[in-house]
Amino acid sequence: MRDQLGQIIRFGVVGGINTGTFFGCYLLLHPWMPYFAAYTLAFLLSMVGSFFLNTYFTYRTRPTWKKFALFPLTNVTNYVVQSAGLYALVTWAGMDDRIAPLVAAVVAIPFTYVISRRILVSRGPGPEGSGPNGSGPEGETEERQPSRLA
Repeated sequence: MRDQLGQIIRFGVVGGINTGTFFGCYLLLHPWMPYFAAYTLAFLLSMVGSFFLNTYFTYRTRPTWKKFALFPLTNVTNYVVQSAGLYALVTWAGMDDRIAPLVAAVVAIPFTYVISRRILVSRGPGPEGSGPNGSGPEGETEERQPSRLA
């Protein structure tokens, strides 16, 4: 339970950094392209940083090509929730299109945490993958193994 609370806190920190990166990219791109195109490009750029921050810092696991390939799936839900929220906030609620992405991002946080944890935290077969976080019986994670991606 304590480890999961730590993960949630670290996820929040990474989310803050990622949101700042996303929003900064969005604001830089917004003058040069329509708001939704700027939003999409900023989202894709920040997703790569989010992958590495979440593997190393949040879940303390090693990045692999498989996880990197699956990680965008965690962001599909995030993208759908944020996109629908962005559209609704700008089109229906009349919110400023510079602020609406932040509001939509907050709504997507719980969905992203659950899905990213399922993909990035190994849950191997048998007793070695049956720990509380998909780790071994002593709660060890993959953090001591060398990275296969970075």
